[in-house]
Amino acid sequence: MTSYFLKQREAVPTGFFAAEAAGLRWLAEPGAVPVVEVVDEGEDFLQLERLEETGPHAAAAIDFGRRLARLHDAGAAGFGFSPAAPAFFGPLDSPFEVSTESVTSFSEFWASQRLTPLLSSVEGALTGEERATVASAVEAISAGRFDGIGGEGTEAPARVHGDLWAGNLMWTSGGCTLIDPAAHGGHRLEDLALLALFGTPFLEEIFSGYEQAHPMPEDWRQDLPAHSFFALLAHVRIFGRGFLGQTLRAARTITARAQSLDR
Repeated sequence: MTSYFLKQREAVPTGFFAAEAAGLRWLAEPGAVPVVEVVDEGEDFLQLERLEETGPHAAAAIDFGRRLARLHDAGAAGFGFSPAAPAFFGPLDSPFEVSTESVTSFSEFWASQRLTPLLSSVEGALTGEERATVASAVEAISAGRFDGIGGEGTEAPARVHGDLWAGNLMWTSGGCTLIDPAAHGGHRLEDLALLALFGTPFLEEIFSGYEQAHPMPEDWRQDLPAHSFFALLAHVRIFGRGFLGQTLRAARTITARAQSLDR
């Protein structure tokens, strides 16, 4: 008898489960990475195939890295493109809506559509100095320092999971499988940055596999804080000031990185 996994909650914003279902299908389209299958959906539920977890291991991590690069290369219609509207970010018990406007540059998307509205939503809980520190990082991103990688070139919109921390990557016998996306057209480093943010098993192997499929500049990891900054600031919004110290350290790192790229 086939078993399924049911996500259900009555008090979710209208369209929340539809957005997740559309994101899963969009990520599955290229056939690059295993994605949990959507079985059924409704306004207050999402029925998914039930996945059986195995343990993480190096070979699966390398394979996933290669596959993730291919998923990113499948592309998107623009930065900020969403396979559903409205779209959301955050956990099941406290999601918030995000823009679905599609634009041509990463800096406009990341700074104007994601970071600036998020900063506005939390600034009442920040001191003037804290707000200035975050705003300085947003300004550095807005100036286009991170539109490419390592200060070079301009990235095309990638097909990204959008919330790819370790908890949204399931290790199964069929390979690393994606769940719980905030899928959109974004910068490829968004997913890599979130994998690094809270510690993913065999992270170095994932990165190695990724670079085998999509070579990167030598200093690409120095850009990662700019691409995990939205998630950190979202944690401040959702969970409070407990994440503020990490967010402020990231903000200072982003500003310093942008200054080094200007030299």
